[in-house]
Amino acid sequence: MSHLAVLTSGGDAPGMNASLRAIVRSANNKKIKVYGVFNGFEGLIDDRLAELKPRQVGNIIQRGGSILQTSRSKRFLDKKYRNQARENLLKRDISSVIVIGGEGSLKGAACLGEEGELNVLGLPATIDRDIPLVGPTIGFDTAINTSLQAIDRIRDTASTSNTVHIIEVMGRACGWISLFAGIGGGAEAVILPEFPTDIEKLASQIKEQRSSGKQGCILIVSEGACNSSGGEGLVKDLNKVSNFDLRITKLGHIQRGGNPSAVDRVLASRLGAGAVEGFLSGNKQCVVAQPKDKIKMIPFNDLSGILNSEMEDYYKLIFRLV
Repeated sequence: MSHLAVLTSGGDAPGMNASLRAIVRSANNKKIKVYGVFNGFEGLIDDRLAELKPRQVGNIIQRGGSILQTSRSKRFLDKKYRNQARENLLKRDISSVIVIGGEGSLKGAACLGEEGELNVLGLPATIDRDIPLVGPTIGFDTAINTSLQAIDRIRDTASTSNTVHIIEVMGRACGWISLFAGIGGGAEAVILPEFPTDIEKLASQIKEQRSSGKQGCILIVSEGACNSSGGEGLVKDLNKVSNFDLRITKLGHIQRGGNPSAVDRVLASRLGAGAVEGFLSGNKQCVVAQPKDKIKMIPFNDLSGILNSEMEDYYKLIFRLV
């Protein structure tokens, strides 16, 4: 194969650097030259490419963020700019591209591959875990662990008072972070975009727990729940049916930062190396994924499904643990 380019796109996710390291080192072992694209698809349009060698990706496996930086590119939606990006690759004899990013980034990767001349593979990197069929995504495990650290601390203070603590986590319209953080953090309830919540029933449940002598209460809510109002929406809903002393904490972008967990470092390394092997085996226009702990190439066009069907068992577990 000719040369290879790699970029990170969209929201950053812990483990992006680990996947970049794996790509560069795996390609180097196969005598393949790798170019890094700085600032995502925007950098591809603006011709911001530079060769990456193994020494340049040393000491980054433990770092959050992306040494290549990321962007959300509106220009890339325009075919004129995609053609410009393609020309910037072809003039360097680059025929293969790896895009590391989330749902929107993989759609951009699919567009780049569909329009000819380039072989494109994507690595699923998003804390939201909102990409069907691919299994775990790079950054999700770290985001859960970061969330749990905050939840554990809030639990300490909640247990000393008679307050209801509402903790809003990220995930957009997808509730995986809420589910895992809720189960792992022992939350009294989890409010997700995928499942309706009976507010009056929730309020009654909290009152019953208080009657039994329980101090404090932790509710985990997805930012996309409560008609996309997240924690603020839940506060308004509960205030209509109760007089609880409510406290709200939005974890926000802290969930994207920090050192990637061991799970994310290993996943990112496997997917990065798998992408290089995928190209050498003739794969293109696919996402490199690890469903059920096996590396698999999933065509971009197959990325459809109903995520909440996978969530249901976890969601039911919460009610058995309250």
